[in-house]
Parts: sequence; C-alpha cells; structure tokens
Amino acid sequence: MYRTIQDSPADWWRSAVIYQVYPRSFADADGDGVGDLPGITSRLDALAELGVDAIWLSPFYRSPQHDAGYDVSDFCDVDPLFGTLEDFDALAARAHELGMRVVVDVVPNHTSSDHEWFSAALAAAPGSPERARYIFREGKGPDGAEPPNDWQSVFGGPAWTRVTEADGTPGQWYLHLFDVTQPDLDWTQEDVRASFDDILRFWLDRGVDGFRVDVAHGLVKADGLPDYTAEEKKGAALGDPATPSPYFAQDGVHEIWRRWHDVVTAHGPDKILVAEAWVQPLPRMALWVRPDEMHQAFNFAYLMTGWDVAELREIIDDSLSSFGAVGAPSTWVLSNHDVVRHATRLALTVFNPQGHGLGPHSPGLPDVEHGIRRARAATLLMLALPGGAYLYQGEELGLPEVLDIADDLRQDPTWFRTQGERFGRDGCRVPIPWEADAPAFGFNTTGESWLPQPADWAPFARDAQRGMEGSTLELYRSALTLRATHALGTGTFAWADAREGTLAFDNGDIRIVTNIDAGPIPLDSLGSDVILASTDLDGALPADATVWLRRDA
Repeated sequence: MYRTIQDSPADWWRSAVIYQVYPRSFADADGDGVGDLPGITSRLDALAELGVDAIWLSPFYRSPQHDAGYDVSDFCDVDPLFGTLEDFDALAARAHELGMRVVVDVVPNHTSSDHEWFSAALAAAPGSPERARYIFREGKGPDGAEPPNDWQSVFGGPAWTRVTEADGTPGQWYLHLFDVTQPDLDWTQEDVRASFDDILRFWLDRGVDGFRVDVAHGLVKADGLPDYTAEEKKGAALGDPATPSPYFAQDGVHEIWRRWHDVVTAHGPDKILVAEAWVQPLPRMALWVRPDEMHQAFNFAYLMTGWDVAELREIIDDSLSSFGAVGAPSTWVLSNHDVVRHATRLALTVFNPQGHGLGPHSPGLPDVEHGIRRARAATLLMLALPGGAYLYQGEELGLPEVLDIADDLRQDPTWFRTQGERFGRDGCRVPIPWEADAPAFGFNTTGESWLPQPADWAPFARDAQRGMEGSTLELYRSALTLRATHALGTGTFAWADAREGTLAFDNGDIRIVTNIDAGPIPLDSLGSDVILASTDLDGALPADATVWLRRDA
C-alpha cells in the first residue's frame, strides 16, 4: 500500500517533502491536553496518505518545558509529558512501515538550567571543569555588578544572569542567548563536543534518519565576547559580512558540522543533518551545506519574502544559484513553529518582524479568507520548485494564525520577557483540529488543550476536508502526488515569459503560473491543459492564484 524507505535512494533528502510535527500540538493520546508520542503514532497514517516523505519531530526530550522543550535537561530520554523511549521506538517503527523517515530535533547551543551539567556548574567554583562547559564570566564595574557585555537575549532583555555562589555572595554571570533557563554551552570544550557525538549516536542507534539542528548558526562566540553596537546589529541583519554578529554565524561552527557529518554518515549515507541557520545573505548561508557539512538548510530568506513578483523572482534565482554553487539542493518553506502561519502572514498589510507574533489588536491583520487564498497560491508555487520542501503541521488544513489568546493563557517566554510587548509564537502552536464534532476537535477525547483552540475551527478539521473537492487538504494531497509523479523535486527549472504582475516557470513537463496582482488571465491564453489550481477557475486565472499546466509537447 505504501512505498518503502528501503527502495528510496541515499540522497532522498535532495527532493523530499518533510512534514514538521510539533509534538505538544499534534495529537494527544492520554487526554492531558498536551500532545504526545503515542498520539503522533496514532495519526501517522494520515501523513502517509498526504504523501510526505519524512516527518520531523520538534523536541520531546526531558525538559522543564520553560521553552516548549527547547530547554533540554536530558538529551537521551523522552519527557514523561510525551511518553517513553519505547513510545519513540514504536513511532519510528510505524513511520518506517509507512515509508516515511524520521528526523528529530537536536538542541546543541544550550541546555536547560535543570540539566545535571548546569547544576554541577553552579555547585562548583569559578574556573572549575564543571563551569567550563558553559560560558561563565566575571562581571564589569564595581564588585562585578554589571553584565560582562551588552548582548541581549533573542527573547528580549539581557543575555546574562548573575549567579549566587555557594557561600551566598554574588558571583559570576552566565550567558543565555535565549531564556534565562537556557544557559549557552561552551563549544571550545572537547568534553561538550564528545558528549554530543554520543547523543547523536544514541538516536541513530534507535533508528532516526537525521537531525534538524537548532540554532545551527550559533554555538561559537567571538573571542573576547565583544560588545555589539546598534550599528553593527543593523548591518548584520542586512547581511553585511563586514559587521558579523559576535555570537551568530561565526566561522568556527563549520568545524563542528564537519565533525557531525562524519558521525552521522558513519551510520549510513542516507542519514542527514538539516541546519536551522538564520544567516544572510544566501551565498553565506550556503556555506552550511557544503558537501562535508550539513545536507540541507532551511531557506528562511524565502520564507520571509513578501507576496511580490520582483522579490519572489529574485529569491528563487538567488536560492537556486547559491545552494547550487555548493552542490546542495535548495529548500523551500513557508511556515514553522517559530513564525506567523503563512495563511495569515502573506496577507498582512503591515510588516511584522520575525518573533514578534500577532494578537487581536495587531495592525494590518488580513481577512481570513484572503489570507488562505493567498497561502494556497503560495503553496502551489513552492511545491513546484526543485529541491526539498518543508510543511508545518496544520498548513495542509489552511490554518490561519490564532490571534485571540487570552493574556493569562499565553505560554511563549517572549510574551513574558517583553512584558507583553511581543505576542510571540503561541498563535502558530495551537493544537490542530482532526474531527469537526469531537472534543478538542479530535486532538484528544477529553477536550483539554494546553493552548485554547478557536471555537470556529470545525471547518478546518481534517475529517471535514478529507475527500472534499477544493478543500485545502485535498489541494495539498493532489499537489504532493503530482509533484512525485512529475519528479518536480529533481526537475529542471527555467523561467517562462510572463505578463506584468505574474510569475511563470517550467519544471520538466509542467508550467507553473502564479498571478500575484495582475488582472484575470484568460486560460486559453496560457495554451495548456490545467492539471491543478489553487482556486476555482472560471475561464481565467485571478490574482492570488497559482495554476499548474501540462506543457505543450
């Protein structure tokens, strides 16, 4: 019934469609309101039916859950919130039976402050081997009362916290580029490097097919930990290589990834590393996927591109050129657990910086139907491009960003560290709907949900869309089937002539036309048979729509 992974080539990842599962919000088997591994296993058939090649699991490791599992206290065990190691083994085995590979997150930049390494560091004296695993420094100013430098946390506020020593006196400061509960590791230490070699091997031995590496642009900090001026930050954000961040995209990370590449490929040529690397410009990000480093890197530049003809054409050209220059496939992605869902984001009328999130009173909010229409068009455009593609759970249902979450129910540390200035990422992490008439829309049988689901989500439920012609779910399923049938992931890309306000390109025997903001285009002027469209067509391709056409022989 399903394909087998044994029949797929070792370089399967070059054209794979990989589906991100956010375990807290996918499916909840025990009814406590938080998704879990048995819940995921129970729903894997739906993903095989959808037609994806692999699943990627966000963290499920032991964690106090201060940052939804990205604060790991034990990298080699499953948090009881999600199940057991045996539950993971059952999940991996079932996924493989269904012909899907399993990629798991690994979080090497930092640990939880509850990790035994950090507990040992706090109990030990300054200068000890235990503290050397982390980035501890003396403070500045009288009595060391000021942070070692001016770095700010990605989640807002200072990136340094002072500890109280064993004798009760104020002591050293430790670096946490993210939450205060996520102390950064010191990757100049061989002990840290060797420990992560073992962590990778632990999961490879359990059958995982690869790792998505969190903050793959981090880990290495500039010598001396220099201050980082506002001018330098602005330049780095714009991709100026003359003003690099002292804590992101340092050249020393590449040595680490070459080592990891050796560890991973020793378990088989079909095992992969995927970089979460927020690096600009694209030719620089492509350094993460040279042949002896990572296999793929998320194309965040594409994700953040607006719904604009010139911008899209430029980023597609840059992506294919930059990744191709190092022999890697480009990847394409529109949504994940850290960004506003593209069914909302692509139709915003006011810029929303990454990580800020949206709430009920945010400016520039779009009409829901307009956002979904544009998202469907963007998805068909993305899935027609050669290379790998990533889907985020629920986007195949057309889910928009959830805006109306009560302040006292929000969970994202960004919300708390910015005193409510930024809504953060909760809106894209709400548990997804499976059954229109079930408690919690089928997320579980009890109706519990760690983030509240909108009351009007019944039309988005999978069972409400399954088999319904024109539904977003069936659009995705059809697109993935045709993508595989026509080998678009390994196809040859060429731009085609297009009228103003549109994009057109050929990939193998398919022509793709996306109408961004032009008037309706008569279908007979396109000269080919329609095989898939993002919206109903009445003799013309309207704006905010994409069509796949069979090219004339």
